[in-house]
Amino acid sequence: MDFAPSPRAAALQEAVAEFVESEIYPAEAVYHREVVESGDPFFHPPVMEELKAKARSAGLWNLFLPDSEHGAGLSNLEYAPLAEWMGRSLIGPEAFNCNAPDTGNMEVLVQYGNAEQQAQWLGGLLSGEIRSCFAMTEPDVASSDATNIQASITRDGDEYVLDGRKWWTTGAARERCKIAIFMGKTDPDAETHRQQSMILVPLETPGIEQVRTLSVFGYDEGEGHAELRFDGARVPVTNLLQEEGDGFAIAQGRLGPGRIHHCMRLIGQAERALELMCRRVSARTAFGRPLAEQGIVREWIARSRCEIEQARLLTLKAAWMMDEVGNKEARAEISMIKIVAPNVALHVIDRAIQAFGGAGVSQDTPLAQHYAHARTLRLADGPDEVHMLSLARQELRRQLASEPTDPAAAALT
Repeated sequence: MDFAPSPRAAALQEAVAEFVESEIYPAEAVYHREVVESGDPFFHPPVMEELKAKARSAGLWNLFLPDSEHGAGLSNLEYAPLAEWMGRSLIGPEAFNCNAPDTGNMEVLVQYGNAEQQAQWLGGLLSGEIRSCFAMTEPDVASSDATNIQASITRDGDEYVLDGRKWWTTGAARERCKIAIFMGKTDPDAETHRQQSMILVPLETPGIEQVRTLSVFGYDEGEGHAELRFDGARVPVTNLLQEEGDGFAIAQGRLGPGRIHHCMRLIGQAERALELMCRRVSARTAFGRPLAEQGIVREWIARSRCEIEQARLLTLKAAWMMDEVGNKEARAEISMIKIVAPNVALHVIDRAIQAFGGAGVSQDTPLAQHYAHARTLRLADGPDEVHMLSLARQELRRQLASEPTDPAAAALT
């Protein structure tokens, strides 16, 4: 495994890092002020459009897409350090048009959408003119098991009729969100993994009601998590992605890259937290000496560096495997990073909050909001426990696939 960046990837990494430090960081306070002054937590602030225009003109646009026809043509391994830098700020990914859930939805349209569907929706998403959402999770079932999905997609002539409740539909509350990818059952009597389908649903479709928005530990700025009710919403049959029964497979294809993108960005959050912690403890004195000289604080710093490096190397390995052998063969590594990265980010951010004291839980630093965001990612795209179950199953299968050569192991059989 060679994790050294290509010359192009190295140049892009330098450009993205410089953009984050010179443009994104200073814009965070402006972004927040414009949202607060608007009175609408889901207001699209003008500063974001300014950032997007600058990033696009600098060639730092749609870097996540490995498809060179629509995106930058970077491999997962090449994109990883770029996503790290974008993830240092919660407004960073959108500035580069590399934000969830749009990235996953664009990948779905590129991989599974037909020419007509791509012509209608992909262009607006690639240009950053519109946003999208992914309506999969439901409040009435344990949606960590996608086969539990109860929303229905029923054919009626040349239309499908959609019924059901969805929540944590990120982005749906934002005015610029125009299209949803909706997952529901087309045939409840089919084989378990062939019951579900996915369909494109314009949010202006009659029969869609926004029930409420959902906050994360009290934060709601920008994300627009929504609970939606679909009550007889009708869309053309041509909006179906692939064929009836392909929904579960599309979901698995979508979530693999999405999981690694989340993990890359989480490592960026952890790096920023560690940097802020180091600067804070070097500037503050308690009990007669700088905090940086306190043994416990030095342990925080050392442990944080070890954990970040471990998470990064595991993420890079997963990215390399996805490039070399495909997402399916890398599923164990994807599960590992999805368990490790959110927990590492939470540990590091928590230490930084402790170092800042009262300021750490206030709005004066990004740490509290980053902690809230990182905590959601122990749930999003599969909770820790589901990934642990999958990983343990794969490990048992691998270990027991051959006769033991270790005498101690042989004695157990």
